[in-house]
Amino acid sequence: MDYATAGLLLAAAAGLAVFGVLTGIRVYRAEVKLPTDLQVALEVGATRTGPVGSLIDRLGMRFAPLVLKLMGRRAVESKRRKIDRAGNPGGLTIDRYAARRAVYAAIGYGGALTLLTSGQWVGALVLAAFGYGWAEVGIWAAVRKRRDVIERTLPDFLDVLAVVVSAGLGFRQALDRVSERYSGPWADELRITLRQMDMGVSRRQAFEELRRRNDSEQVAQFVTALQQGEDLGAPIVETLIQIATDQRRTDAQNARRRASRAIPKATLLITSLMVPATIILLVTAVYLGSGSEFGILTD
Repeated sequence: MDYATAGLLLAAAAGLAVFGVLTGIRVYRAEVKLPTDLQVALEVGATRTGPVGSLIDRLGMRFAPLVLKLMGRRAVESKRRKIDRAGNPGGLTIDRYAARRAVYAAIGYGGALTLLTSGQWVGALVLAAFGYGWAEVGIWAAVRKRRDVIERTLPDFLDVLAVVVSAGLGFRQALDRVSERYSGPWADELRITLRQMDMGVSRRQAFEELRRRNDSEQVAQFVTALQQGEDLGAPIVETLIQIATDQRRTDAQNARRRASRAIPKATLLITSLMVPATIILLVTAVYLGSGSEFGILTD
């Protein structure tokens, strides 16, 4: 890289840094009219997000509409569904996601451009990857964690729900009663479903929305079996017990499948690391214990 190119890159990085500082000061001091869902997210985030997260949201909120426009309508709707499946962690909404993505992109790409001026290609690639995908990491982890918690909670919930329904309560009242006793992602999903039903949404449509919000095979099985039982006129208690039994059987099959996949990995780890290390340890112990000097072999 010649001096002229390095000078141009350095000047561009310095200009970008000055622009970022001035923009941050202007955004901080300006009174910005927030979108409705972003304003609610920031209010929730005041109690569920740390100071750093709130600062990032406020710095990027002005650029959130631009990021959403660049993403396109289909990508925005897909990302909105993914955030719903994640359970809106920390009050996250699509506008708040766009604000964070703008800030992470500015930090990542700006830092990458700065490192390129000194020829640090590896660090520049790392920062560029940070700017491109760091906003996705938290959502991906939240989706996976939420799905595992829901699938672990669902069979026990169905057993309790079957007992309450068999005691004489209607299905709608039983859902409300049992969801009050539970906490966590599955209880949150049920409260959303019940709220939709209170607003006039049909039970079938509300449970279809429940299926759409959750990337879980067991939730999909629960909704499908519940709707089939309703169409066929099967007793709701028997349907709930059968769903819980099927899901426990599925959990056992998945556990055996995970165990079968873990055995080759453990075998590979043992043969590639532990066996050579054990051999080296034994040879070293024999050598030190014998008191032999192998230097005479080279004389």
